[in-house]
Amino acid sequence: MTVETTTQKRAIARYVRISPSKVRRIANLVRGKSVHVALGVLDNLPHKGALLLAKVVRSAYANVKQTGITVDEAAAQVALIMINEAPVMKRHRPRAKGRMCQILKRSSHIDVHVSAPGGEV
Repeated sequence: MTVETTTQKRAIARYVRISPSKVRRIANLVRGKSVHVALGVLDNLPHKGALLLAKVVRSAYANVKQTGITVDEAAAQVALIMINEAPVMKRHRPRAKGRMCQILKRSSHIDVHVSAPGGEV
């Protein structure tokens, strides 16, 4: 008996030490593509955010495969990528004439949803 369903799983990386705007540029390149194509793009980009995003996409795809349904990597698709702001670390740098300048060290939460059409259960 064959049951056609769409399996959707997600993976989250929290408190990643990279600015959300830097990861969003890369997320826009792979949003809506198949997992195979998305990982090919991410593995060939020289950015730190591409490495972090590829790790989360691989984890979400592994979560889909753990459901027990046979899934083709070409059919699995990156359904949703959300890059949200995590808490900002605030540091200070001394400046001239006794003043201080604030440094904002931003971090991100990366949320990836992968959907795959289901095969036989």
